[in-house]
Amino acid sequence: MTNEIGIIAGGGQFPHLFTKAAQQAGRKVFIAGHKGETDTDLEALADGFCWVKLGQLGKIIKFFKKQGVKEVVFLGAITKTKIFRDIFPDMKGLSLWNKIDVKQDDAILRAIAGELERDGMQVLDSTCYLKHLLFPVGVVSKKQPDVKQVADIRFGWQMAKALGKLDIGQCVVVRNQTVLAAEAIEGTDATIQRGGSLGKEHAVVVKVRKPGQDFRFDLPAIGTKTIETMVAVKARVLAVEAGQSLLFDPEQVIADANKAGIIVVGLEADEQGNARI
Repeated sequence: MTNEIGIIAGGGQFPHLFTKAAQQAGRKVFIAGHKGETDTDLEALADGFCWVKLGQLGKIIKFFKKQGVKEVVFLGAITKTKIFRDIFPDMKGLSLWNKIDVKQDDAILRAIAGELERDGMQVLDSTCYLKHLLFPVGVVSKKQPDVKQVADIRFGWQMAKALGKLDIGQCVVVRNQTVLAAEAIEGTDATIQRGGSLGKEHAVVVKVRKPGQDFRFDLPAIGTKTIETMVAVKARVLAVEAGQSLLFDPEQVIADANKAGIIVVGLEADEQGNARI
């Protein structure tokens, strides 16, 4: 292990938390931040920083090589709809993009990781310094799910896993064992808004890790914004795959959920691959 570690950063607090944890572990952190996505105050935390536009893979690799980076992590969200309007690839990025047959999340990220590894950089698990952020098992809210809600949670788990297997999304909203909304490129919050507008207080939100998903990037994540979105549409249950998803600001998330009467539960798979509650 070298002392330098690189972050390819999107938006949100994950890059901040990782930077501080890695530095506390004695690492020098060099960050390639995406314009319009990455928080600008992250620049001051890094040991070295480079701003890039979406698609500038060559610039990222050149920056990391100059800093002696041999290990890299992918952290934070990129607005996926930007691939239709705000992508500015350099020659290396364009060449890689043209080689990718299916422009889905995992395919794109695996291709980028492969390119980094060909240039001598190992891509690490995004949670390597933040295992404590993994979602816990069991009901973490004051309220417990009733029989109907448990049935919807189990149904939603199956639907979300099927959706994830196709590398489309990680989240569904269900009611009475009917899918009200399935996540695609628009993201989880928009999915909750669509499904919750139909299901209201009977809406059950289920978010899981995609089957076979690479632990190095794009793990499901829950934070205070998730609860805020659920409150706005009166959704009442949030079920998330435990140990495979991230929970940011856990104390605040649970406090906000309890205040709103929202049930929050961490799921794990049983021997048959179904949700254990």
